[in-house]
Amino acid sequence: MSARLAVLASGRGSNLQAILDAIEAGQLSARVVGVFSDRPDAPALQRVPAAQRWSARPAAFASRADFDAALADAVAQARPDWIVCAGYMRILGAPFVARFAGTLINIHPSLLPRHKGLHTHAAALQAGDAEHGASVHFVVPALDAGTVLAQARVPVHSDDTPERLAARVLGVEHPLLIAALQLLTSGRAAEREGSIVVDGHPRFSPLTLDSATGVLV
Repeated sequence: MSARLAVLASGRGSNLQAILDAIEAGQLSARVVGVFSDRPDAPALQRVPAAQRWSARPAAFASRADFDAALADAVAQARPDWIVCAGYMRILGAPFVARFAGTLINIHPSLLPRHKGLHTHAAALQAGDAEHGASVHFVVPALDAGTVLAQARVPVHSDDTPERLAARVLGVEHPLLIAALQLLTSGRAAEREGSIVVDGHPRFSPLTLDSATGVLV
């Protein structure tokens, strides 16, 4: 049976499109059952039929907690097996995370635990990093602090700008996310007490994307 995916997005939705394309190509046994956004004008929403969209402006709610509760209720109605934060730009509160614990993942444009939060490409250049990349991790209330399932790495060049580096990272983000979802939706990978388990065996470091094959090793 295909896994049911809910996707949270705030922007253009390129990672969402990568998911949709992988499903269409038969590379991912899943279906997107809802796209949820804190920005009603987010282009990501237009990538799915109107019946699968939910959006609301946080400013319309009395508190952050009220917005999170409304979002959580909407997501729950879609009955997802996995919830994917794909360019979702708000920190999810502890009650939301607890409600969906173990099924909530995020893709972040850095090699966590390095460069949490925003402006990661500029931060990597400023730090003089030789490598940069992207990480898929489980979501916890603390910012970008959850257990990392998998990463993809790219070299940092001496003439890089944040924009050039961002483009190079985006090129590995999409295959990384699909490879991670293939493992998760097939039941081959899971998080248990802060550790990653793959095919029944604990992993002591994140899986790494082989850029030549698109396989996590």
